[in-house]
Amino acid sequence: MDLAVTMIPDQLIERCKEGDAAGYEILYEKYSRAMYHTSLRIVNNTADAEDILQEAFIDAFRWLNTFQNRSSFGAWLKRIVVNKSINKIKREKLHFVDIDQTDVHSIVEEETENEQDIVFKVEEIKKAIKMLPAGYRTVLCLHLMEDYKHEEIAEILGISHNTVRSQYIRAKKKLLEIIKQGGRYER
Repeated sequence: MDLAVTMIPDQLIERCKEGDAAGYEILYEKYSRAMYHTSLRIVNNTADAEDILQEAFIDAFRWLNTFQNRSSFGAWLKRIVVNKSINKIKREKLHFVDIDQTDVHSIVEEETENEQDIVFKVEEIKKAIKMLPAGYRTVLCLHLMEDYKHEEIAEILGISHNTVRSQYIRAKKKLLEIIKQGGRYER
């Protein structure tokens, strides 16, 4: 039986805190794939996601002694990955449209007449998400795929809750447009 399967997560963390290299390897193998995909959904670039993954594990292992089991190790590591991914996007000057500069009434969360009737393959949706502008993609992924609440996203990104909400609504609308156009993105 695989050592990673039989080991209790707390025991594995303790082994790593004691400097056990095999423990580090087991943790990496257990979480690296999911954390890579989390980052990739946010940064939309494989090389950047790979770099972020490595940096996140380096930081997690460096600061493992500060991990206090208030949440799971996976949740703690995911927060590191999400923060590093968002910081990467911020360095690339990601721009959000401030809600105060927008006519709120023009942003209405609408259901289109055929939205429920359209069935899409997962790969088509993933491709469409990759085509979204970075701000839209980030908010959409954090909310839908990473299960962050709008308030948490606002705090992470340093923007208002209303701006997150407007970006989310616009992202859903734009995503639907891309899908309906057969994967073509028109600005």
